Amino acid sequence: MNTTQTILITGASSGIGEATARHLASLGHRVVLGARRTDRLQKLATEIHTAGGQAEFRALDVTSLQDMQDFVAFAKEKFGPVDVIINNAGVMPLSPLHELKVDEWNRMIDVNIRGVLHGIAAVLPDMQARKKGHIINLSSIGGHQVWPTCAVYSGTKFAVRAISEGLRLENKDVRVTIISPGVVESELADTISDPDTRAAMHEFRKVALTPDAIARAMAYVIAQPADVDVNEIIVRPTAGAQ
Repeated sequence: MNTTQTILITGASSGIGEATARHLASLGHRVVLGARRTDRLQKLATEIHTAGGQAEFRALDVTSLQDMQDFVAFAKEKFGPVDVIINNAGVMPLSPLHELKVDEWNRMIDVNIRGVLHGIAAVLPDMQARKKGHIINLSSIGGHQVWPTCAVYSGTKFAVRAISEGLRLENKDVRVTIISPGVVESELADTISDPDTRAAMHEFRKVALTPDAIARAMAYVIAQPADVDVNEIIVRPTAGAQ
């Protein structure tokens, strides 16, 4: 499917979201960027426009259903019906459970799970009515395996995979894809407040992929014909042990 599509991207201000926005815009798609840091979104949209692409942006807090619905309404006003949503926003403040960082646990649940559910809720009715659409949810290798310090984060990413599979089974006209990245260069590790975990993650990230590797995977699944639904892609660095 090589036609131009309207694609919404949450968490678009950095990392995978930013790289995906740049790559999809370069392929001719209309991208709508959402995140809390609007200064970064404005810079990204300007750069996409300068390169000849189409991009709009709006402040977005994925933990608010109303904000997500307003984001989708904004996209429809600018570009028409939403063809694809990429629920990419996520946080990863890893820590051992005995540290009892309950506020961080709740933040991961709110962004990583509720944020995905809000994205689904905001686009699904129209996609069902139009009998077409594509929902792409970001999980992780942490949604396939658990390591020390990753219990809550992995729990949220296992949840994303379960929600996505349920959504796929319930909808025969809407495509559903899970993207599970391995270690990727991003700002996620910057949210880790536990010093030992932060040091371990720094070591783990020495073989990290650049975000454009995940952007290319997104472009691949979007480009498939309407009767082909790529259910899940896991993308790991070749040199990575996990």
